[in-house]
Amino acid sequence: MKSAAERSFYAQSEVSDEVLSSPATAGPWSPSAQHGGPPSGLLTRSLEGLLSPDRFLSRISVDLLGPVPVGPLRVTTAVERPGRSVSLLSATLYDVAADRPCAVARAWVLPRSTSGPGALAPLPHSPADGAVGTLPPSWSDGYVDHVEWRWVRGAVLTPGPATVWMRPRVPLLPDEPVCGTAMLMICVDSASGVSAALDPAEWAFMNTEITVHLLREPIGDWVCVDAETTLGHGSAGVTSASVYDELGLVARSTQGLLVTPRG
Repeated sequence: MKSAAERSFYAQSEVSDEVLSSPATAGPWSPSAQHGGPPSGLLTRSLEGLLSPDRFLSRISVDLLGPVPVGPLRVTTAVERPGRSVSLLSATLYDVAADRPCAVARAWVLPRSTSGPGALAPLPHSPADGAVGTLPPSWSDGYVDHVEWRWVRGAVLTPGPATVWMRPRVPLLPDEPVCGTAMLMICVDSASGVSAALDPAEWAFMNTEITVHLLREPIGDWVCVDAETTLGHGSAGVTSASVYDELGLVARSTQGLLVTPRG
């Protein structure tokens, strides 16, 4: 049984506009710093709170301004560019203890519609076709243990492109459904780990940002991340991913990477 603190990524604080991070948010490199997935999901949840029923988030970019601590956080939101057809929203995540911003998200908003010219094409596989797989033993507990992984192609311990079905095992906040765009953002930040091009015991490949272009709102509680990482001759890399739900392609993402040797 998980402890009460690990039944969700965050819990509501006694302070009305703050949340408390649970150990489930911790990234693989340190138990005191969060994986990028839960903060991206939390920021997206706040952006969705600004939407009218006839709008959806069509592009979300998240910049990590520094380590996101496993501690109290606060989110503020703003409408940067209002509009009848297109608008731009932003959300900023604050480290309460340090009184500093630690991540910021900006999202373009478009009208929700089902009359576009594109066709839906479901994948020829589902989560039931994937294998559980093995994660690196050097990775810390936390986020990686609170996400379900079903590998269709490749694995973290097998360098190269990979395809995996993912879903969070716990919600962002207690008693909330784990679905939609926030759920996708919790998962898709893992693309750089999914398609690791280097041994994670010898190399660190940290993404400082992620940009996700959505074709529509995702449905269901699983997403499939089909990712590939390209390395430069220096300290930079980039991960690109196609993201699917049960209906077919739903988004494409890119992440810029800082690639450094360990030790």
